[in-house]
Amino acid sequence: MNRLLLHTAEELHGLPRAGRRAVVMTMGALHEGHATLIRTAREQAGPGGQVVVTVFVNPLQFGANEDLDRYPRTLDADLRIAGGAGADAVFAPAVDEVYPGGDPQVRISAGPMGERLEGATRPGHFDGMLTVVAKLLHLTRPDLALFGQKDAQQLALIRRMVTDLNFPVEVVGVPTVREEDGLALSSRNRYLSPVERHTALALSRALFAGQDRLAAQAALRARAEASPASDERATALARLGEIRASADAHAVSAAGGGLPDAVRAAALHVLEEAGRHEPPLVLDYLALVDPQDFTEAGPGFTGKAVLAVAAKVGATRLIDNIPLEFGAHS
Repeated sequence: MNRLLLHTAEELHGLPRAGRRAVVMTMGALHEGHATLIRTAREQAGPGGQVVVTVFVNPLQFGANEDLDRYPRTLDADLRIAGGAGADAVFAPAVDEVYPGGDPQVRISAGPMGERLEGATRPGHFDGMLTVVAKLLHLTRPDLALFGQKDAQQLALIRRMVTDLNFPVEVVGVPTVREEDGLALSSRNRYLSPVERHTALALSRALFAGQDRLAAQAALRARAEASPASDERATALARLGEIRASADAHAVSAAGGGLPDAVRAAALHVLEEAGRHEPPLVLDYLALVDPQDFTEAGPGFTGKAVLAVAAKVGATRLIDNIPLEFGAHS
């Protein structure tokens, strides 16, 4: 695999091109989540295509108090993982290769979406991310670019940039890969001690609690719609011994809030419980948003949504999310 390790734009541009080219952009410290992205890229590029993995720790994405120096650099291991997953080449440039004039004077602006959630917590992060993604798209010239859905806001912004600025590339989102205990795979998981990891599991548990609340409400509504939700109907059903249908009808009759709030509440309950653990989970945000612009989903929201969470456990900040879909009666 080392013979296909590329460090310069000149080497990259000299790489013979075969079929469709798919690119997977990473900051290194590759794990099974990245391997899944690379395998998916291999499938989508096809047997005659080409998969290029980029490994670059982008300084523009790190704030003054963030972990740029601490971020793991494991290039030898990255090469083994990338090669084993089907990559044809790994482009691992130095900082001055990507930014030959120093910090770029002209950058991509993430706009209002880039100021929400992760952007509010990490000002300038998404401007730096989009700037390097734009540069790497120009350098690698792919037909396809694959990104993980774990970084849902990043994926949404990349899609928007590609559309708004007419990049000739197809952006493919790949579902989040989780460890057996549910924790989303992340390069930062290695920083967690065993007790911190136990607390961190609350992130995925909270998301699944929100998902379960949505599924339970959908089932409740389906049953209640089969038995009209009125107090008279509920009482009649109870007399007939149809206790479950009666309870469903009463619940729908009494419901006054929107389902998005119920989903948030179910997730928040798990996170608040984890805040009392030792060590505690320190919540940054829990949000249920429209994936088109990452604005909060209101009471009557319908369609696709993202339930997203960010929190610190010890010194490690973690993010996670799951996609949801709200029906017309949610």
